Amino acid sequence: MNQFEPLDYIRGFCEFLGCKIDLSQKPMIPRPETEFWLKKAIKSINQAGRKIVCLDVFAGSGCIGIAVLKNCPELCRGAVFGEIDKNFIKQIKINLDLNKINPKRYRIIHSDIFKNIKGRLALHQNLRFGAGYDYIFANPPYVAEKRKHLVQKSVLDFEPHRALFGGKDGMIFINKFLKDAKKYLNKNGKIYLEFDSFQKKIIEKLLKQFGYKKFKFYKDQFKKWRWVIIC
Repeated sequence: MNQFEPLDYIRGFCEFLGCKIDLSQKPMIPRPETEFWLKKAIKSINQAGRKIVCLDVFAGSGCIGIAVLKNCPELCRGAVFGEIDKNFIKQIKINLDLNKINPKRYRIIHSDIFKNIKGRLALHQNLRFGAGYDYIFANPPYVAEKRKHLVQKSVLDFEPHRALFGGKDGMIFINKFLKDAKKYLNKNGKIYLEFDSFQKKIIEKLLKQFGYKKFKFYKDQFKKWRWVIIC
């Protein structure tokens, strides 16, 4: 055992909003910052009281979509998981089974961001939805290569760089995501996007550039800008 190996990898799983998340395929370990904003999103879904379908892009372990499915059993009719890494596709399925999510409530798609996401795809042959999603959740690779020296050794040595780094300024995948995301959003739908705190102003410019009219930035539990809700 390497002294720098993350404890969650050693024990093989972590807890995330009442879900057990298996880490056997070595996806990025779910972060407390993500748990913080997703807990608020789940509360919002349950308080709104309307049935929804969500899309989890850059799904990784599947923790975001699974937590929504598990914590909104009556309101979340289904979730689509989009992931490019085939090992993580396997990981998502492991975690859906581990958390006893009904297969009729989800679909996993091998996709580079939106490439293979065709609107709100049928989750089951007898269950069809509309053309878009009510909620789109995105936790893309956003660590800037130029800030690599600030990343913990355990993260650099053990976690998948493909799930962490988003180019020199960390914006490659955020840019691609925002360019197309609104095409997949239903009327009155919401996008939740996680990012690094220094990227806030860049993202704000991108949102305006791509024609998003209504959005609000929020700080995490450590008082750092961490996510934006786009309506």
